[in-house]
Amino acid sequence: MRVLFSTIPLSGHFFPMVPLAWACRLAGHEVLVTTAENFVPTVARSGLPVVACGPAADGLDEAFVLAKGHELAERRYAHGKGFARVAARALPGMAAVMDSWRPDVVVSERAEHAGPVTAAARGIPVVELHWAVAELGEYRASAAAELGDLPTASAVLNPWPPSLRLSYSDGHRSMCNVDYNGDGRVPIWALRPADRPRVCVTFGTVLPQLYLDDAYELVVPVLETLARMNMEIVVAVDEKVAAGWPPLPKAVRHVGRLPLSEVLRTCDLVVHHGGQGTTLTALAASLPQLVLPTFDDQFDNAAAVVRAGAGICLPLADFTPAAIGEHCGELLAVPRYTEAATEVAGEMFAQLRPADVVPLLARLAS
Repeated sequence: MRVLFSTIPLSGHFFPMVPLAWACRLAGHEVLVTTAENFVPTVARSGLPVVACGPAADGLDEAFVLAKGHELAERRYAHGKGFARVAARALPGMAAVMDSWRPDVVVSERAEHAGPVTAAARGIPVVELHWAVAELGEYRASAAAELGDLPTASAVLNPWPPSLRLSYSDGHRSMCNVDYNGDGRVPIWALRPADRPRVCVTFGTVLPQLYLDDAYELVVPVLETLARMNMEIVVAVDEKVAAGWPPLPKAVRHVGRLPLSEVLRTCDLVVHHGGQGTTLTALAASLPQLVLPTFDDQFDNAAAVVRAGAGICLPLADFTPAAIGEHCGELLAVPRYTEAATEVAGEMFAQLRPADVVPLLARLAS
């Protein structure tokens, strides 16, 4: 079986695909990843074979920037349009890849449309790797406006535990989230528990660069507040973002890139933006969460954490260092948050592993 994986050139979209792609390879199947030219090096570092299907996706940053300041639905529509335009430019290259390599099944993450559109035109089954709790109808509507009718996937793989999903996803097939952290190194201190509460603060990869123009003005006062509460703090952020920050409190143990799946095992709390990767990784580690959603799926992801009883959501409009400190203190002091996260973690681990999903792809391919 030949399995073609297609992805938008963003780490948060591609990383969840890596475990399934490797599961296919380990089962003896052929795998190829296709994406925009500028993202090829990131995919190559995962060890998977990759080919470019389109030019550098420079328009993505523009789509995110233009959406700033609008209402949630308008922002989602604008972001979806940015993704759809990347797909439109990739269609000729995607067709060339499929006609040359002839995959038996195509697996696309939900924001990538060139793969599904091209596969459907050739009668190749399509599988969607879902992300986020939100339905994101605005994404599909803007994509249809750019590309025409979109095909329906033969199967949708969903890594969210069923109890946290919304009703629209009732027909989705469960697959356990297995973390892939890129080429981040594990620091030795992350293998040992701290002598005081260890808190991880992260805002993902997109948010600090495109939505938090003065991220340090937002983050540093929070770090100072947590330091006064006798917490050890680790900040997971791109080194380019952190390079412009002023000196941080001594309680900050690390600032820079981190493999969250390893680091969170010895943390007691996570403060983050509500992205899928961070949210699911924290839940799998049985950690309470303080979620500060800003755009798109983050609001629904945060709401799911709150419904599960595993954390608190604080809208950005109510964001103050004092409020952050107060909620962090509550999350650490009240056991029910950790207990709820532990219950969700058990539900996650009961889902099918990527290796168990490979036979489904084989059945569709045949």
